[in-house]
Amino acid sequence: MNIYVGNLSREVTEEELRQAFEAFGQVTSANIIKDRYSGEPRGFAFVEMSTKSEAQAAINGLNGTSLK
Repeated sequence: MNIYVGNLSREVTEEELRQAFEAFGQVTSANIIKDRYSGEPRGFAFVEMSTKSEAQAAINGLNGTSLK
C-alpha cells in the first residue's frame, strides 16, 4: 500500500522516514519528492508498505507526529 506523507520537514531524510515507518512493518520503499530543478525536497513523500494492515497501523501510529 502506498502512503502519502505530507507537511514533511525539508530536513528529514529518506532513511529517517523509512525507520519511522519500519516500526509498524516492512517498508518496500520511501521516496521524498524533490524539485526537478533545484533538487530541494518539496515537503512531501510516498512510503510503500508490504501489507495494508501494516500501512494502516503506521497511518494510525504516525498521524499528527513530527519528524525533526
